[in-house]
Amino acid sequence: MRLLIIGYGRMGKLVDHLSESYGFEVAGRLDIDNNRGGAGITADQVRDVDVAIDFSTADAVADNLPRLAGHGVNLVIGTTGWQDQETAMRVTAEEAGIGVVAAANFSLGVNLFLALTERAAELFEPREEFGAWIHEVHHAAKIDAPSGTALAMQRAMERQGYTGTVDMASTRVGSAPGTHTVGFDGPVETIALTHTTRDRATFARGALEAARWLHGRRGWFSMRDVLGLGQ
Repeated sequence: MRLLIIGYGRMGKLVDHLSESYGFEVAGRLDIDNNRGGAGITADQVRDVDVAIDFSTADAVADNLPRLAGHGVNLVIGTTGWQDQETAMRVTAEEAGIGVVAAANFSLGVNLFLALTERAAELFEPREEFGAWIHEVHHAAKIDAPSGTALAMQRAMERQGYTGTVDMASTRVGSAPGTHTVGFDGPVETIALTHTTRDRATFARGALEAARWLHGRRGWFSMRDVLGLGQ
């Protein structure tokens, strides 16, 4: 399968490095220098491309997705912070008949952690004596706060009917690749679930797994679909 990499920072380079082991040939690499405003997504550039992985910037998604859709190229969106445009992007993808996997986090462990968060919220919902919180830690260069994963955790709790207040806190420091905690505190005890990322390669591996799964599919998907976790 032929892969187009959009965004060639740390994550894009990791995707490039690992792509061959997932059965991909890299057909092109686009970054801010050759893809400003989506200008690099041309008919020649995407010829015979099966799927693109976008780890660029939140603002660039609104340029990249419509251009890829216009050429019928499936897309894995690894960028966060663009969710306020999701409704419009969904319409564009549906009208073009392409497949998209969009996720706040592509780590296998994180997505299993989200499923655990849902179950915890379901169990603690009737226990009014417990308060809930989410705390996330990322590297100092990460712009969006709270992170997309933290917001996904909050949505997961709400999906399970959790109606209590969830206190949200973010820390940006050093080179931390990512730690997320959901906790419940009662009068005399505390329960906390924590996921810690030790290597950013987990995000690139998840994105490549999603890209491989997306081959030949049409529609809007999440990592829950990729991993068969259901809705």
